[in-house]
Amino acid sequence: MSTSILWNENTAVTDFDIDVPAWIEQDISAYDVAAIVQGGCSSGAYMPAVTYYTAGQTMATHGDDVLDYIQDATGELPPADCESWTGMACLFLSAAVEIWANSVEGELSQAIEDAQEQDAESE
Repeated sequence: MSTSILWNENTAVTDFDIDVPAWIEQDISAYDVAAIVQGGCSSGAYMPAVTYYTAGQTMATHGDDVLDYIQDATGELPPADCESWTGMACLFLSAAVEIWANSVEGELSQAIEDAQEQDAESE
């Protein structure tokens, strides 16, 4: 399914009854998901994963869950050739956010289409 429908939707993903892991900001929008899918976190699409301080804080709180999520989704962790802990935090958090965004893209697109159809029918 295409991300094109996501680009025009700034509604929070949670408003479509799609679970957002605790290690992702809960107000992440469909537009943000489209940007992450297209360019990854490092493109600036999801700054909390690439800002050293924020990623470090998130990993300090949710690191085990983030690593488990990556391993459950891919079977392995990405190679970490970073020179610092915060660099590793950015690497792992970005990987997890990108995996999650790609995994919900289709479901989110469908939820938006369904909501738009429902709105059209009620007019």
